[in-house]
Amino acid sequence: MASPVWHFLLTFLIPLSLLNESLLLCNADPTDGFTLLPLTDANFELQKPYNIPLAERYSYVNGVHRMWVYSTDKPFKAGSPTDPRTEIRIKGYDYSSGIWQFEGSVFVPNGTSGTSIMQVHRSDGEKPATDLMLMIFDGDLKFYSGVVVESSFYNRWVRVNVIHDVDANKLTAFIDGVQKLEVDGKGPSDFYFKCGVYAQHDDSYYMESQWRDIKIYKKDG
Repeated sequence: MASPVWHFLLTFLIPLSLLNESLLLCNADPTDGFTLLPLTDANFELQKPYNIPLAERYSYVNGVHRMWVYSTDKPFKAGSPTDPRTEIRIKGYDYSSGIWQFEGSVFVPNGTSGTSIMQVHRSDGEKPATDLMLMIFDGDLKFYSGVVVESSFYNRWVRVNVIHDVDANKLTAFIDGVQKLEVDGKGPSDFYFKCGVYAQHDDSYYMESQWRDIKIYKKDG
């Protein structure tokens, strides 16, 4: 027969240990196990309406990349059938295998709608062009224009993490460290990350997003 002491240990301490393990898992950060990669100005390629000076659609002040565009703007290059954009295209870290992660904090002002603010892009010219787009519609962040990833997105800084496991063909999105989305990819390609504003459908006349603390990670092994 178990002694009262052992009964106490089995009844209280073991569940407490399981609770602590659960709390540790809940407190895990999306970047745990990843290696932070160096970024310089050379890794940030700006895309904006081709006929307008960059300073009229982009600013960088106190660590914040502010990007805006109008629905009547030209595309990023003459002859392109694409919609208006002002975006950062991450250069130097295109990938076709492994596990990669984009991180950044974003602020979207009230009124911006019908625009992509972050993309996992496939090889230029390929169809489909993306494996993931996070879009703003009427204040909600959506996966493309469907599933709501986060509601009430306007007028606050939000940390966004997107993990792309190419070999497993999985993409996972986290909002403020909490997983909100996991979807299948669209198969092999060469990929890269983008963020900013890129008009889609039912877009507002004015679209803006601000980004800071942009980071790229890779998981070893």
